[in-house]
Amino acid sequence: MKKWLVALAGVMLCLTLAACGSKTVATTSGGKITEDQFYSSLKNTSSGKQVLQQMILNKVLQKQFGSKVKDSDVTKQYNNYKKQYGSSFNSVLQQSGMTASQLKQQIRSNLLLKEAVKADTKVTDAQLKNQFKSYQPKVTVSHILVSKKSTAETVIKQLKAGKSFASLAKKYSTDSATKNKGGKLDPFDNTDTQLDGTFKKAAFKLKTNQYTTTPVKTSYGYHVIKMDSNPGKGTYKQHESELKSQIYDKRMNDSATLKSVVSKVLKKGNVSIKDSQLQNVLADYLTSSSSSKVSK
Repeated sequence: MKKWLVALAGVMLCLTLAACGSKTVATTSGGKITEDQFYSSLKNTSSGKQVLQQMILNKVLQKQFGSKVKDSDVTKQYNNYKKQYGSSFNSVLQQSGMTASQLKQQIRSNLLLKEAVKADTKVTDAQLKNQFKSYQPKVTVSHILVSKKSTAETVIKQLKAGKSFASLAKKYSTDSATKNKGGKLDPFDNTDTQLDGTFKKAAFKLKTNQYTTTPVKTSYGYHVIKMDSNPGKGTYKQHESELKSQIYDKRMNDSATLKSVVSKVLKKGNVSIKDSQLQNVLADYLTSSSSSKVSK
């Protein structure tokens, strides 16, 4: 999850802090613990204060940018996570102590924050051109992974002799997740963080139907890469929307930018803390904030 979003422990605590009263939370031989007592104890902890910060931020973000985040946007990103983790998705959720609905809430919070960043960012032509230098369109490749360079060279010789890439992947590849589907990987672009940098650099050089004529060495072994689909880079004007999105994502990963954006959102939200012991809970955000739009 992106910076400035509270971890699951915080999300779980929200339910507790939002409904305090005299209701008994637990009983013991030494007496009972009420919600009021629980709240009084939690609110002075760093976790409790962090939860309150996030609850406040969620409220003001929803008010200011809620119309820009659709349920379908949340569902799309949620389904991307499911696809990414495949059959292990539910176990990953369990290990994180998270439910599907809690993950969706975190996704929504993140999308709302991105809308706030977008509203705070004026993208110039110079920035688009600079981003275009590292830009690569989404491509689809297949690969054959082997442990020895000599084996990769053998694969390349057989490709040159006319053997199909899919049959060689099935015969030689040590990547059990892809070898039986022709070595095909999920589409990726320059923003991908999962694949090895050397692998991506070699792949982006290929045109559709070309393959690497020398083995590509990574920490996993030696690869032979085939480009299944490469639409070509084109011009920066053709990819303005994608380039803007990448610039926004960069700003989403910059802590100073996020702090500035959150400060502005909170100030606009007219937040008033009623509990005197929590008056300074937003001090880190409200002590300073640039009033003008900034770009990085």
